[in-house]
Amino acid sequence: MSSILKMILRRLLTLVPLMLGIALFVFVIMRLSPVNSAVAALGDQATPEQIAEYEAARGLDQPAPVQFVTFLGNVLKGDFGETIGVARPVSDLVAEALPLTMQLTFLGVALALVIALTLGITAALFRDRWPDQLIRVLSMTGISVPSFWLALLMIQHLSLGLGWFPNAGYTNPAESVSGWLRSMAMPAMALAVPVGASLARIVRTSMVEELDKDYVRTAYGAGLPAGIVVGRNVLRNALVNPLTVLGLRVGYLLGGTIIIEAIFTMPGMGTLVMQAVGTNDTNLAQGTILVIAFTFVVVNLLVDILYLFANPRLRGGH
Repeated sequence: MSSILKMILRRLLTLVPLMLGIALFVFVIMRLSPVNSAVAALGDQATPEQIAEYEAARGLDQPAPVQFVTFLGNVLKGDFGETIGVARPVSDLVAEALPLTMQLTFLGVALALVIALTLGITAALFRDRWPDQLIRVLSMTGISVPSFWLALLMIQHLSLGLGWFPNAGYTNPAESVSGWLRSMAMPAMALAVPVGASLARIVRTSMVEELDKDYVRTAYGAGLPAGIVVGRNVLRNALVNPLTVLGLRVGYLLGGTIIIEAIFTMPGMGTLVMQAVGTNDTNLAQGTILVIAFTFVVVNLLVDILYLFANPRLRGGH
C-alpha cells in the first residue's frame, strides 16, 4: 500500500507543471489570436483612445510576462474575467455549465463501459464462434460511426419519428429525474457508442489473453465454477489494460460534448465554447478551455489511481 501512496503522490506532483503548461499554452494561443479583445468588447467604431483606456484598465498594455503572471494569479483565485457585452463573470457561467457537461460525460462513460463489458466479455467467452464474429462487426461499425452523425440519426428516428425522447433542451434532475434521463439519453448514447465499441475490442483481447493462462486452467481443473473464475479472477486482471485506455477516451468524450451539446442545444461547456467563438470573447474562450483541460487532467489522474489499485503487480510493490 505504501508503494501505491508514493505513486499517487508522484502523480499529484506532476500535475503542477502540467497545469502550468496548459495555462501558458492557452494564454499564448489567445494572445496570438488576430481578434482584438478591446475591439470585440467596444465595437468596430471604438476610437484609439477608448481602446487604450480599455486595455490599460485590464492590464492589456503590460508586457506579456506581466500579463501571464496576472492571468495566472487570477486563475488560481477562480477569476477568469468578464464576458463582453453583458459583462458577467466567466466563472459564474462556467459554474452553471460545467455540471451539465460532467453529467453528460460521466453518463457517456457509464454507457460506454456497459457496452464494452457486455460485448467484450461475450466475444471472449464465445471466441471464434458466431457471437464473436457478430460482435466484431458491431464493434467495427460503432468505431467508424461519428458521434454527431449518430446524434442526428437518433433525433430523426427516435425523437421526431417515434417521439420517445426530446430532440433538444435539458431537464434539471432536481425538477424531474425521468425528464433528466430522457433529455440525456440520446446525447449520452451518441458519445458512448464509438467509445464503447473501441473499448470492447480491448476488453475482448485482454479477456482472451487471461483465459489462456495457466491459472485459469488450474482453477477449472480444481472444479471452480466458471462464473467465479471469470468474474473474480479473469475479469479483474483483464480490466487493467482497458482502464489505461479509458482515461484517454474520457478526453475524447469531453471534446465530443462540445459538438453534441450544440446539436441538442444543451447549456453546457460546449455551448459556452461556441458562444465564445461566435462573439470573439477571449475571456470566455480561455476560461472554458482551461476548465475543460484541467478537468481532463484530473479525470486522467483518477483513472491512473484506479489503474494502480487494479494492477496486482503495483499492489504488491513490484
